[in-house]
Amino acid sequence: MEDTSLSLLDHLRRSPQSEAWNRLVALYAPLLRAWLRRYDVQASDADDLLQEVLLAVSKDLGTFEHRGQSGAFRSWLRSILINRLRNFWRSRDRGPQARGDSDIHHRLEQLEDPASELSRIWNREHDQHVARQLLALAQPHFAANTWQAFRRVVLDGARADAVAAELDTSLNAVFIAKSRVLSRLRQEAAGLLESSSGFLATS
Repeated sequence: MEDTSLSLLDHLRRSPQSEAWNRLVALYAPLLRAWLRRYDVQASDADDLLQEVLLAVSKDLGTFEHRGQSGAFRSWLRSILINRLRNFWRSRDRGPQARGDSDIHHRLEQLEDPASELSRIWNREHDQHVARQLLALAQPHFAANTWQAFRRVVLDGARADAVAAELDTSLNAVFIAKSRVLSRLRQEAAGLLESSSGFLATS
């Protein structure tokens, strides 16, 4: 990750066609595809609909305001997904009733309701997926021993002193590795994940 205090969203606002956009696509394409499948979008249509969602994100990101609200970006993204799914089925000559799947509209309403169980599932899967993807994207930017120390302490829950012995390094080096990786991950995730989400809550 580049040496900067700007989050991924900040980079995108400043330069929508930058490498940050490629990272955002890498982060979100698998998650969005999975949710398109839940709403019976065929593989032949999924690519086009995915591009529509991402295009809407790119076009409107400049007007998106986080305002410090917890989960604001994932809620905004969920709204875009819902709108594109509604437009998709409206544009078809055959509606949900004709398809023999009359609950699609109902499921979209559930997803739109922030208090629904389906909306909570979206929130949970969003945070888990983005956390995993951020970890995968971050790993190549750290030395192997730094990442190993972070992984063993933060992800595996091992004791720092045991990890220091395991890696034949000092306890201070383990703490520094943990701090460096977490700092970069929090920078990158700012606005995407809640600070209480998973490994980001680790002090």
